[in-house]
Amino acid sequence: MKPHIVRAHAAADDFPRAEHLATRIAEVAADPVAVPDEVAEMIVNRIIDNAGVAAAALVRRPPTTARRQAEAHPHRPGATVFGLPATQRFSPEWAAWANGVAVRELDFHDTFLAAEYSHPGDNIPPILAVAQHAGRSGSELIRGLATGYEIQIDLVRGMCLHEYKIDHVAHLGPSAAAGIGTLLGLDTETMYQAVGQALHTTTATRQSRKGEISSWKAFAPAFAGKMAVEAVDRAMRGEGAPAPIWEGEDGVIARLLGGRDAEYAVPLPVPGEPKRAILDSYTKEHSAEYQSQAPIDLARRMRSRIGDLDQVASIVLHTSHHTHVVIGSGSGDPQKYDPNASRETLDHSVPYIFAVALQDGTWHHERSYGPERARRPDTVALWHKIRTVEDPEWTRRYHSADPADQAFGARAEVTLVSGETIVDELAVADAHPLGARPFGREQYIAKFRTLTEGVLEPAEQDRFLAAAQHTPRLRPGDLDQLTFTVSPEVLATAPATGKGIL
Repeated sequence: MKPHIVRAHAAADDFPRAEHLATRIAEVAADPVAVPDEVAEMIVNRIIDNAGVAAAALVRRPPTTARRQAEAHPHRPGATVFGLPATQRFSPEWAAWANGVAVRELDFHDTFLAAEYSHPGDNIPPILAVAQHAGRSGSELIRGLATGYEIQIDLVRGMCLHEYKIDHVAHLGPSAAAGIGTLLGLDTETMYQAVGQALHTTTATRQSRKGEISSWKAFAPAFAGKMAVEAVDRAMRGEGAPAPIWEGEDGVIARLLGGRDAEYAVPLPVPGEPKRAILDSYTKEHSAEYQSQAPIDLARRMRSRIGDLDQVASIVLHTSHHTHVVIGSGSGDPQKYDPNASRETLDHSVPYIFAVALQDGTWHHERSYGPERARRPDTVALWHKIRTVEDPEWTRRYHSADPADQAFGARAEVTLVSGETIVDELAVADAHPLGARPFGREQYIAKFRTLTEGVLEPAEQDRFLAAAQHTPRLRPGDLDQLTFTVSPEVLATAPATGKGIL
C-alpha cells in the first residue's frame, strides 16, 4: 500500500491528470492482479450475508417500494431482483436499487470503521446487477467486488466525511463505479470519468442519519449504487465528469470537506499488489448500528451481575467520540429517548439498545424494535437512566491503525440504588475477527438460515447457499443463480405503498 496525498488545488495550478485521486483509483481498478483465495472466500461470505439480511427485510415497506419501482423497468438481458423469479429481468440500475434497499433496510450486514465509516457490502448489489446484465462469470464478479471493497475501504481509511456532515455514501459511488469498471475490463480513462461522475452525484448531508431518521437511511446507499451504474454507462458512451472532482478549486475537498488547507492520505495498492481490504471488514451478529454490537454483548454479559434492573439508579457508557455523538446522548437528539421513535432512529440509539439487551439478554432484528417493546414502561424507565460520555482513550482506540488495538466498544458503569457500582468493558463485539466468537463460513450460513426462516422454503435456502459457495466457478450467464425467489403468498404480506409515477 502507498498513501496518495490528496488536497485542493487552485484552477491555475499545474496539477497533472496522472496525479488526480480519480486517476489513481482507476489505475487500481484496471490492475489485472489475481484475487487471493482468502479474499474470494470472504466475498462469498458477504454475498451470503447480504442475501440473508435482504430476505429478512423483503416485505418491509421500503424494500417493497423499491421492488415495485424496479418492476416498472423490465429489461433484457437485465438483472434479477431479490424475491422475484430469476426469469424476470430488470434494468440493472433498478435491480441495484431494489436489492440495495433490501440489503440496507435492517442495518445488519458488514461494516468497516476508520477515519470514516461504511457498509462496504453496499457495493455488491450494483456490481452484481451489472454482472448479471452483462453475462459475466463468477470469477469476473469476484474481481469486481474485490475492487469495490478495496476502494471504499481505502477511502474510508483516509478521508473523513462525517466531520463535515457529509453522508458516508459519498465513498460508495466511486467504489461501486470502480468495481463495475474492473468487472467489465474498462480502460482507465473511462473509469476515471465514471468515478468522478459517481462521486459528484452522491454527495449529500448527514441529515439522513440525524434526528428523526426516516426510511431514506436504507435508500441512500442504494441510490449511490444506482448512480454508479448510470455513471459507468454514460462514461462508456463517451461522457465526462467534473474534474478534478476531489481536488478542484470548487471540488469536494475545497467546498464540502476540509477546505483548501486540508490534506488527506488515501492508501491504495501499488501495481501488482492484491486487493485485500475486505479482510479488514467485519459483519454484524446483531441488527443494530455497528457501534452498538459490543455494547449489546457487554449488556448480555453484565445482566446476571446486575440482577434486579429496577435497582439501577444510572448507567454511564464511556465510549468513543463517534459513538457518543452519533448514537449516544452526545448527539443532542431527543428522538434517541423517544419510545415512539422510528426503527431507524432506535437502531441509532445506544441507550435504547443497551436497555433492551440488559432486559432481554438477546437481540432480535424485529422483536427488539417492535413498538410495544419500545413503549414498555420498565424499558422506558431504564432507557432514560442511560447516557454516554466520551472517553479520550476509547476515541484513540477507535481511530487506531493497529487492528489489535482498535476498539468499538465501551466501559459500562452501573450504579445501583444502594450505591454499589458494577463496572465492565468490552472492546470489540463477540463476532469481530478478534472477538470471543469470530464469524466464519459456518456462522454466515447460520445467520442466513435464521434470517430466511419463514421467508424462503428450505429447498430454496439450500439452492442459494450451494450457488453462492460456488460463485468463483459460475460460468458466464449463470449469475442469475445468486438471487432467491419467495412465494407469492409471502410477497402478498408486503404493505401497500401507494401509487407513484412509475
